[in-house]
Amino acid sequence: MSPADSARASRHFDQELQELRELLLRMASRAEEQVRNALAAVKQRDAQAAQRSIDRDGEIDALELEIEERTINLLARRQPMAGDLRTLVMTLKISTDIERVGDHAVNIAQCAKRLAEALPVPDVGDLDRMAEVSTGMLRDAIAAFIDRDAELARDVCQRDDQVDRYNDSVFRGMLSEMTRYPGAIVAALQMMLVARNLERIADLATNLGEDVIYIVEARTVKHHAGEVVSDVETEGEFDQ
Repeated sequence: MSPADSARASRHFDQELQELRELLLRMASRAEEQVRNALAAVKQRDAQAAQRSIDRDGEIDALELEIEERTINLLARRQPMAGDLRTLVMTLKISTDIERVGDHAVNIAQCAKRLAEALPVPDVGDLDRMAEVSTGMLRDAIAAFIDRDAELARDVCQRDDQVDRYNDSVFRGMLSEMTRYPGAIVAALQMMLVARNLERIADLATNLGEDVIYIVEARTVKHHAGEVVSDVETEGEFDQ
């Protein structure tokens, strides 16, 4: 391949990577919107809005399939190395995690449908704050991936403990509400499920943050971004 052909191929590959990032960003935006719509349906006890959120899950599934097809095609045709290889491999993993975020949004919307038919819970405690932190983690994890921002990714990972504390608080609060207001048992149980799904969304956002650190710094982190488990020993081989 001549130098001119090589330059053209490199520019085309960069364009394909950018298109892939844009697809992933679109998928993430849809997932975040789905979570927010499901949470709004919970707050408003709106079964119709909850169903609309559920019905849109297919859009996220379709984007995951398109991203998977394009990524595998690029891996096969381009045989990338080093940073590009990490980006493509992590793109597959990230799209899977985002699809799972969509699944948890569906779970929350299903809770909203059941809440619409139940007596309200007088006090939902830290659920609103938990929702805000969880959705913020998801939004920032995607921003960290797009901007290749390892520091923002670490910040996302560090927020996971806060969500866990909110989850524990909601659980205790709902137990208390069930004791004081037996008629609110059904709704309180649904609120516990909403909190559980938010906790899982925060876990997935943490996974995304860890993936970003791997892409940018070529090292693996476990649970918390400050704890380095292993560097990528083959990085030197990829760069050759």
